Amino acid sequence: MIGNYPLHLIILVLLWGYIYTSWSIMGRLGLVSFGHGAFMGIGAYGVVMLWNHFGLSPWLGAPAALAAAALVAVLIGYPCFRFKIVGHYFALVTLALGGIVLQVITATRDYTGGSLGYTPERYQGGSSLYALQFSGKTTWYLIALAVWAAGLYVWYRVDGSMLRYALEAISEDEDAAAATGVHVTAEKLKITVVSAAMTALAGALYCQYQMFISPDTVSGISVSLQMVFAAVVGGLYVALGPTVGAVITILMAEVLRISVGTRAVGWDNLVYGALLVVFIVFLPKGILGTVLAHWQR
Repeated sequence: MIGNYPLHLIILVLLWGYIYTSWSIMGRLGLVSFGHGAFMGIGAYGVVMLWNHFGLSPWLGAPAALAAAALVAVLIGYPCFRFKIVGHYFALVTLALGGIVLQVITATRDYTGGSLGYTPERYQGGSSLYALQFSGKTTWYLIALAVWAAGLYVWYRVDGSMLRYALEAISEDEDAAAATGVHVTAEKLKITVVSAAMTALAGALYCQYQMFISPDTVSGISVSLQMVFAAVVGGLYVALGPTVGAVITILMAEVLRISVGTRAVGWDNLVYGALLVVFIVFLPKGILGTVLAHWQR
């Protein structure tokens, strides 16, 4: 029988593994986003606000939040792709998006709780499928496992589709890809919307599991940087690479929390940034990608 704490860590690894997989779906194809924390924040706050203020079940609130995240992805992505804003310029635009969403959440504290955080109202009677609130962790483990498996399924479907080859061609030379008949803007928008919606779903589930969210935990540059770090360190071009990154980030955060407590608040982000530089320079394929490459040799 697994104790509550180990099961809690497993659930976090599965949820964050899904989040990192959602980011890597577009990140591995040349669309590097530093603003995916915005989509996670939209998913998390969208569901809990609809529940607290309107009594709308997360089963209905989640699709609405996903639609909002997809709309934001289109509003940001279309002008960027239409006017060929690529590379580090696109990364800077997404970085600004993450900062804007973070500031909006903080500024509208009367509705979102601001920097103090926000808690979904407890359903009377404890566990409730309608409210997506469960007192036991076993149910959440099964939910997290199913969502994580679904994320891998989407990763494999994209990896084996013509969309992947189109985006790889676009990342090499947009003009040449367009000359061969690839609709550059449409193909980029497809993968961006899919990635954004998946990340928003993760935010909604993370909120329901933790029963507390704050701008710093589900939005902003720190969350976006964590996604980039985990995907790169685990292995951006391997399906299970982001999950390996999730194991590393969760264990690192727990070790820092237990060993030094509140004296090291924010140190994990510092470590993420430093290690990200190291891995990009010395292990660009990530841990799992490097291991598989040596095994194939």
